[in-house]
Amino acid sequence: MKINLITTMSLMIIVVTLLPASARADAGDDPVLVKLMLDQLETRDSGGDSGGAWDAQAWIGRDLTKLWVKIEGERKSGKTEAAETQFLFSKAVSGYWDFQIGVRLDSRPSPERTWVAIGFQGLAPYFFEIDMALFIGESGRTALRLEAEYELLFTQRLILTPEIETNFFGKSDPQIGIGSGLSDVEAGLRLRYEIRREFAPYIGVNWSRVFGNTADFARSAGQGTSDTQLTIGLRAWF
Repeated sequence: MKINLITTMSLMIIVVTLLPASARADAGDDPVLVKLMLDQLETRDSGGDSGGAWDAQAWIGRDLTKLWVKIEGERKSGKTEAAETQFLFSKAVSGYWDFQIGVRLDSRPSPERTWVAIGFQGLAPYFFEIDMALFIGESGRTALRLEAEYELLFTQRLILTPEIETNFFGKSDPQIGIGSGLSDVEAGLRLRYEIRREFAPYIGVNWSRVFGNTADFARSAGQGTSDTQLTIGLRAWF
């Protein structure tokens, strides 16, 4: 099955039509807004092997419906090892949760992969920020991603952020070194100082590990299965 943007847009229309309607604000009280969030722009060092990573999001829309773009990626030793872009339609389904559907494009590693993305993003009890998504790809590929983040305020400007991301895959994809089942876990701990609310440098540590069949592929390629990196970066929003 070839997944393309036309298919994705059709799914968006169907799902949004079927979702229960909620109270709609008058257009004059519900203006179109735009936000750009640079969550991570950082250098990483694991003792001789330096690299970098980026994670950014942008949206445009009204209070209940928005269009999102999410990008993230990672470089090691001057080479882009992972690069992903998501284009999503988002609709509020409660005061704290949004339903999202769209397309995910993986340009790295090669060969490229395209997925339909379906998920929920919002605020769980105790103020945990949650992003969970199911991805459906070509040739029967499926993936599940769970992300969680929490902000611990030492002061109004000094904030510690622990976060974790876990990826599962329904079948192996040897061409890009992905195994079925639990594939990888990445956890980070970042301490930022908000010079302004919109501008905050940070330091931290980032740990990642691959598991199961993905770890077997990594060993066969002469790669390690875990890595711990010190990070220095910037968080900003507009």
